[in-house]
Amino acid sequence: MCVLGLGLIGGSLMRAASAAGHPVFGYNRSVDGAKAAQFDGFEASTDLTATLQQAAETEALIVVAVPMPAVPTMLSHIADTAPLNPLTDVISVKGAVLDAVRQAGLLANYVGGHPMTGTAHSGWSAGRTDLFEDAAWVLSVDDHVDVQVWTQVMNLALDCGSFVVPARSDEHDAAAAAISHLPHLLAESLAVTAGEVPLAFALAAGSFRDGTRVAATAPDLVRAMCEANSSDLVPLLDQAIEQLTSARHSLAESQSVSELVEAGHAARIRYDSFSRPDILTITLDEPDWRAELAAAGRAGGVIRSALPGPGNRR
Repeated sequence: MCVLGLGLIGGSLMRAASAAGHPVFGYNRSVDGAKAAQFDGFEASTDLTATLQQAAETEALIVVAVPMPAVPTMLSHIADTAPLNPLTDVISVKGAVLDAVRQAGLLANYVGGHPMTGTAHSGWSAGRTDLFEDAAWVLSVDDHVDVQVWTQVMNLALDCGSFVVPARSDEHDAAAAAISHLPHLLAESLAVTAGEVPLAFALAAGSFRDGTRVAATAPDLVRAMCEANSSDLVPLLDQAIEQLTSARHSLAESQSVSELVEAGHAARIRYDSFSRPDILTITLDEPDWRAELAAAGRAGGVIRSALPGPGNRR
């Protein structure tokens, strides 16, 4: 496996894949990051062309783990040097990456991916071998997806300790806007608002800490994910603003926020009791396997052990 970008997610993936027995090497733009990976015993380089040549020679699965703004340039290099390799990514938006992959002429061997995990820290030193354990790892089941590549990426995710959630790219982005990108912006707003209140930081405890945790994320990473998913994020921002505005009017006129609080509490209870049934009966190379997986993922189903299919016969 070849990991391009050795920050929090890419660096953790290199560690986890290696621990699971996968031969792995990688590239990092910064010298410090590459040297830190080398110091920890991993094969890492700042020479992108040489790394991609090695990937082509070994037919390695290439994992793109760079920020969204760098994706088109990275894909261009892959198209020049390793265009036939199986390809995936770990980026938090899927539609924008899918479009970039299509424009680069790499669609045939591409399966979109997004491990739903992370911390507010970045760089090689922030990585952890256990970052993906019991985490949802979204794998795209768009119409073009090749079953051999999908199987390979599924096995990688499972080997890293994750469970796989199959989803179409557009459906992933709509969901990610609600549970990741909108919370980032709400956390930023909460942090800014509290910062303008004298004494607030001195009194801040669990509610403020938990509500603003992701505001500690590097701003360029937050901008990249939110701006690349603007079409799905804007309507949700409108919805959140409408709910808060309604609560504001209710509080001002009748000293009540019961409608929002009760609805929010009920939604949180539904989340706490949400079940993720195992997907067990779909065979990956049968007709309509992509549509069946998308439907199962939409219903909350997950893959915890390799499904039968190419290379995974049971």
